[in-house]
Amino acid sequence: MTTELELELELELKQESYCEREYRDCRLQTCYVQSPAYPGLYPRALNCRYKLHTRQPYIKLYLQNEQFAVDGQRCENVMTCPIRPIGSGNEHCPFDWLAVYDGRDEHSPLIGKFCGLGKFPFSIIGTSQYMYVEFVTSPAGPLLNTGFHFNVGNWPGHVETAGIKHGVCDWLLSSDSLKDSSASEGIFLSIAHWYPPNTSCSYHIKGHVGEIVRLYFPSFRINRIESPILKYEGDCGESLTIYDSDHADPARIIKTFCDTFSRPMEKVDFVSTSPSLYVQFDSKTGSYSGSSLYYWAHYDFFNNTRFGDPVPNTLCDEVMYAWKHPGGRLRSPLNSLIFKRTGGSDVRCQYKFVTDKRLYARAIIEVNSVSFKELPYNSNACTRCHEERVDKLVIWEERDKYQNNLACFCDNIPRAVRVISSADQMNLEMIVQGQHAITSYFKNPNPLFEATYEFAHGPLCGPITLGPSPDGELVFPYKKALAMVAGPMAPPEHHYRREKCIWELKVAAQRDLWLNLEKARFADRSCESAKIEVYLAGRLEPRFVVCPENISMARDLPILTTAELGATGADQEPLPVLIQYTGDGQPGRNIFRLVWSELFHLPRNPDGSLAASLLQDAGCDFRCPGDTEVCIPRHLLCNGVANCPNVTHSSTLDQLTRHIEWNLEQLGLLHHAGEYRQLVLHDESPEICLRRDLSELPYGKLSLIALGLCLMFALLFAILRRMCRRSPKQSGLHQLQEDY
Repeated sequence: MTTELELELELELKQESYCEREYRDCRLQTCYVQSPAYPGLYPRALNCRYKLHTRQPYIKLYLQNEQFAVDGQRCENVMTCPIRPIGSGNEHCPFDWLAVYDGRDEHSPLIGKFCGLGKFPFSIIGTSQYMYVEFVTSPAGPLLNTGFHFNVGNWPGHVETAGIKHGVCDWLLSSDSLKDSSASEGIFLSIAHWYPPNTSCSYHIKGHVGEIVRLYFPSFRINRIESPILKYEGDCGESLTIYDSDHADPARIIKTFCDTFSRPMEKVDFVSTSPSLYVQFDSKTGSYSGSSLYYWAHYDFFNNTRFGDPVPNTLCDEVMYAWKHPGGRLRSPLNSLIFKRTGGSDVRCQYKFVTDKRLYARAIIEVNSVSFKELPYNSNACTRCHEERVDKLVIWEERDKYQNNLACFCDNIPRAVRVISSADQMNLEMIVQGQHAITSYFKNPNPLFEATYEFAHGPLCGPITLGPSPDGELVFPYKKALAMVAGPMAPPEHHYRREKCIWELKVAAQRDLWLNLEKARFADRSCESAKIEVYLAGRLEPRFVVCPENISMARDLPILTTAELGATGADQEPLPVLIQYTGDGQPGRNIFRLVWSELFHLPRNPDGSLAASLLQDAGCDFRCPGDTEVCIPRHLLCNGVANCPNVTHSSTLDQLTRHIEWNLEQLGLLHHAGEYRQLVLHDESPEICLRRDLSELPYGKLSLIALGLCLMFALLFAILRRMCRRSPKQSGLHQLQEDY
């Protein structure tokens, strides 16, 4: 009666064969391969074949507490016959032998041919699910050997590797293959099956351009070589070498492990500097049952794309040079491995923006989002960004060898924030606290911050800072730079560059500001070709926008009061007004002249009357007509620029003429009040300028000049007269010389 075990093994005895058997779906302790008559003596003239199969690779053939006795003694007397130790090869086993093949039949690679007597010292592990065993005895051998009893199972360490296999043990492990497997990390193991002497196996871990590779070993053991096929007495019979390259480059070795003297390194990251990492295993001895270097290797890929030029010997610093990276997108490092490699110290990534004043004079950073994680156990709140130990983003510039902080972000921002440098360099630094960097941000795909940057204010824009002064003008393009950008030595691409200019206009304390676009000529009529924006301190939106579409309104811009300018104290200057021009940078296409005047606001008593006691300031000599309630100093009168706002269209005649007498009195022209009573007198009125010029002629200076000229002519006449006069002796001597 057939047992259930025999049915499960599907052991089949082939017809017309004494010992030809096939074992299918072998599992541990279920398949036993025995020589005929075991544990008795095997007969002569045998040719037995065993086909072995397991459900999972790698198939394993091993002895368990039994002796191997195939041609172990070659004589009839068991007491005096010497014992032949277990060996392999045709020379050692010419008569009785056991041959093991790595495959389905005798045409598969031969693992070894064995004979001898003793404990079989190792298991034999195949490269697949199949193994073929052949047992041959000579027709005239001694009947002294019992044969063999092997177990059949499989090595449990099989893992599916996401990659392309070439040959027996050469792999291409690409990021595409890993992505297709939907795994975050790839795995490969040490060689667990037999391999011949002088075997070399490679693992080429290949990422995309811009990626780097990380390799680490969660488990790593280094044992002595227990089942060599070829004996080797020297060092490093087996080795594992990691290369920072796409091939075995001796100049790019990261680490080599040897079986004789190396110590394993578990959970240590080996990181490439390029998209490839190459791992090579070499064995001089070969093995019947796998490598003496036992390891589980994990690998993954990290996007190491940079936005600027990386700074050598730093974790993540970059430099954006204006001539190489004139603008673009910026975010926290795509390579989250930087948060794991710090060893507990803070992660600091600094982005430096550097330009040349011959190209640009300013750097602009616009921070669009900040997304640091909130830590419930962290007692430091984001209240004092610069001082607190929190994750933060700091923007600063170096001024007089000191760090001048411009902005700091440690919490989410509701909208984009723009920061403009005051010089040709600016720095953005991301700081992450080291104690939680790994847990919070390692393999976190979300950016910690996102920003854009650009460089602005080319030579055509002229000086960055204007004022404070009672009046002035801003002219675009800057005349002194025209030769630089439009001359024969100018690069041709400059003519097609879109220009962005940002000026800082400083205003004196307790002064209002009036801007007047006096002249403007734009090549196109759309606001895309040219736009002038005026920003006040602390405002995200522009106070004025002037472009070709509203050029007529630009001549009557409202006055910016001291309160609007953001002055914090009576004696403190307000923050500068930012004036930004964006448009075509080709010289001659867009031209404008923007003039400004600082105005003194007429003080009022609580009842609304004019506070005369506060008008003793020399800055208030001429009250502008209309309802503006502003005045200007005497030196701005008749200077060729209209410094008083034009409000004739919005004021009544009474408002326009109510300050005439006061103004004439200040100018010493009060006796003309009757003539000008019905006129609107502004600071450039001919009636004032002509009378004022005649009344203020410098007669004393003219008299001194006339007297000086008379003295010069008299002195010149005396010198000439002295040179022309001669003595009588000189005349006579001259006559004698002529006669002689």
